Amino acid sequence: MKAVILAGGYGKRLRPLTEKIPKNLIPILNKPLIEWQISWLKNQGIREFVLLIGYLGDKLQEHLGDGSKYGVSIEYSREVVPLGTGGALFNAYDLLKDEDNFIMINGDIITNLNIKPLTSIEPEYVGALALVPLPSPYGIIRVNSENRIEAFIEKPLIKDYWINAGVYFLRNDIFKYLPEKGDIERTAFPKLANEKKLKAVKYFDVKWKSIDTHKDLEEATKMLEELEGKL
Repeated sequence: MKAVILAGGYGKRLRPLTEKIPKNLIPILNKPLIEWQISWLKNQGIREFVLLIGYLGDKLQEHLGDGSKYGVSIEYSREVVPLGTGGALFNAYDLLKDEDNFIMINGDIITNLNIKPLTSIEPEYVGALALVPLPSPYGIIRVNSENRIEAFIEKPLIKDYWINAGVYFLRNDIFKYLPEKGDIERTAFPKLANEKKLKAVKYFDVKWKSIDTHKDLEEATKMLEELEGKL
């Protein structure tokens, strides 16, 4: 099975870091984000990768090469103009047309979740999305019925609400739903949800972080230190 990594974004909120290197090459614990992702998926049996590149894609391709130095193979699909997440995948059809299914991930996440539950969905589904509990951006205060403060809880997970973790299992039929330009989250996924062909797979006790800001980089570093660099 191949893994597709969305790696074409501008990373505007991470400037000036992303003025000279793509977001995926930003180091976290002295290792580029993209290498953490490759290691995580390789440890789960993935050996073939397709990178959807755009902004500063040459630097990413130069750094990773054909993947042999990581013990994997890497192919590239380049977008000349921004196509969105759905359009970028549509643009890579020739590299994926012979695949019955594949994993696709956002290029700005770090997680240790196990992809196997995603790949075990029933045949009627075109795809499955990994969901994680909504992380609160703030610490909260727990009080009792008398409004006596009992505890301070730092940025808890809000387990009544779920968010898209940016990790997908997709069958080849997804190409029937993709736009030539546009985001998969706003085009194909709503159509599939309306047709009841999209499965949710909830992950309760996993580490997960999306890297969008400088603060996210700090939090991702702490998370990886807690995991001792093992994804």
